[in-house]
Amino acid sequence: MKAEYETYCATHGRPDRIELMLCDINAVLRGKWLPGDAIGKLEGGAVRLPYSTYAPAIMGNEVEATGLGIVVGDPDGVLVPVPGTLRPVPWMPGKVAQLQVEMLTPEGAPSPISPREILKATLARFAARGWRPVVATELEFYILRPRKRGDDPPVPPPRTPTAQNYDLEVVARQEAILTEILSTCEAQGLETDTLIAEYGPGQFEVNFHHTEDVLRAAETAILFRRLVRGIVARHGMEATFMAKPYAEAPGNGMHVHCSILDAEGRNIFAPEGQGNIFADGTGPAGPAPLLKQAVAGVLDTMADFQAIFAPHMNSYRRFQPMSFAPSSPDWGYDNRAAGVRLPQTDGPAARLEHRISGADVNPYLVLTAILGGILHGIDTDPDLPLPIDDPGAAPAPTLGHDWFDAVERFAVSDHVAEVFGETYRHVYAAVKTDEVQTLTGLITPVEYRYYLSRL
Repeated sequence: MKAEYETYCATHGRPDRIELMLCDINAVLRGKWLPGDAIGKLEGGAVRLPYSTYAPAIMGNEVEATGLGIVVGDPDGVLVPVPGTLRPVPWMPGKVAQLQVEMLTPEGAPSPISPREILKATLARFAARGWRPVVATELEFYILRPRKRGDDPPVPPPRTPTAQNYDLEVVARQEAILTEILSTCEAQGLETDTLIAEYGPGQFEVNFHHTEDVLRAAETAILFRRLVRGIVARHGMEATFMAKPYAEAPGNGMHVHCSILDAEGRNIFAPEGQGNIFADGTGPAGPAPLLKQAVAGVLDTMADFQAIFAPHMNSYRRFQPMSFAPSSPDWGYDNRAAGVRLPQTDGPAARLEHRISGADVNPYLVLTAILGGILHGIDTDPDLPLPIDDPGAAPAPTLGHDWFDAVERFAVSDHVAEVFGETYRHVYAAVKTDEVQTLTGLITPVEYRYYLSRL
């Protein structure tokens, strides 16, 4: 850390403060402000947080059923830096740096409830086979007019069309915000690819480059959300990665592209010694056997992992028929209606695209679930249904629309225990059950409007 800190200071000057950021179960960044000259305290293990900080509810309260927090005396864990994450925060006044941290258990070991450690454990399973996953994410978000109260509904920016799909004029209107987002991504080492105006009013999407550093891909998605909200707020607007901010407009998704390299750097999803495969999957061979098994495994585990792909009450508004969000464990070739899409099935770029997750997810956990599903498919070779493009394909049963059902299924799933471990299965289910009970227990204004004076 000392060398990284000195390099940072030589490039950007000594920071006034360093914001220490710990990713919790909901991918909310929690932590402390550290004086800019106190990096030695962090290196010396003198900076701590309550260990329960890993697993609060989205409202911020601790959840007794997790077995964490005050029920066990709320002990501290020691914060340790994540190497390579000391970066400037250009949108904030003054000299501000940010640094991702992890937390050791009170006994000094890596935490079994750290989302980052959960993903590391899955990557270790690939490394044991000599394989290296390659991933890329795509994140959608909305820019809104500023709201006066937290419960005010969203309103698009002025002069925003209802459907702005790929509209370059819309991008130009938000040029000041969007160019600052991209330049700040560069300053923070977040490798962006393309930026487009998405379909919804005020909606945009940024794609990131494919990378073998899967942990960094997850961190990039988390830091990008913080960056976007900060920059958009500085321009007097508001940004959200909420899954479904508008009832009648498309939701925000996080699509994940994934391939696997072997020890020699060859893509194991590409057919060996075979001719080209066309975009519709026809040709001499079709998808490679390992790609078929990977898709089958992701589909076979998708319902059990739905509470990861759709973690909040609002997330389930995306799962509607004929919406822009896939709602079934099905697959297709170049078909964006499918839960798993195969954009390419031959050559170095052969891969699957997982299209189920909302932009409101914890990226560490989503990548764990997808990669765990891939290994499940390769190890057990479950049946692969026909692609939705096939005339003989039967419709797949839709994913659930009920949040509590998804959490209950997650809580007892053997697939979840295998991929996430029984400890994390318990903690995650307890936190989500608390969120379900809290939010579904509220009586909404809609109920008062339509029922109070009529019944």
